[in-house]
Amino acid sequence: MGSGVYANEISILIVTSGRGKQGGKARTKAKCRSSRADLQFPVGRVHHLLCKGNYMERIGAGAPIYLAAVLEYLTAEVLELAGNAPRDNKKMRIIPRHLQLAIRNDEELNKLLGGVTIAQGGVLPNIQAVLLPKKTESHHHKVQCK
Repeated sequence: MGSGVYANEISILIVTSGRGKQGGKARTKAKCRSSRADLQFPVGRVHHLLCKGNYMERIGAGAPIYLAAVLEYLTAEVLELAGNAPRDNKKMRIIPRHLQLAIRNDEELNKLLGGVTIAQGGVLPNIQAVLLPKKTESHHHKVQCK
C-alpha cells in the first residue's frame, strides 16, 4: 500500500570467516599428511586405496600413515642393498638383476618376497661344490713344509 519498508522485507547479509572471535585471520597454508609425518610416500593415496579396497568399512586416521611408513622403509632397504651392486661395477643405473641379487642375498627380504618373481631378474649364481676344480694338495703341503 505505502512505499514504506517493512522489517520482513529487509535481508541483511553478513559474511563471516567462520573463525569465531579470531576474525579474519589468515588461514595457515594446507600441509599434506605425508609432510606432517615426514614421509615421502603419499599418505592420502594410501588412505584412498585402503578405502577403495574394501578391507574394512572404516579406516582409522593412523592406519595409512603407518602403512606408508612401512612401505617407505621397505623400499629404502631394498634400494640401498640393490644400489651396492651397480656401484661396485661402476654403473649408474639399478636394473632388475640388481634388485633380484639384493633380495635373494638378504635372508629377511628373501623370506618376505619368497614367492615373488622379478622379471628380467635372473637367478642366483650357485655352483655345486662337487663341480668346482679340486685344489692341489701338493702346493699347500710344500708351503707348510718350508
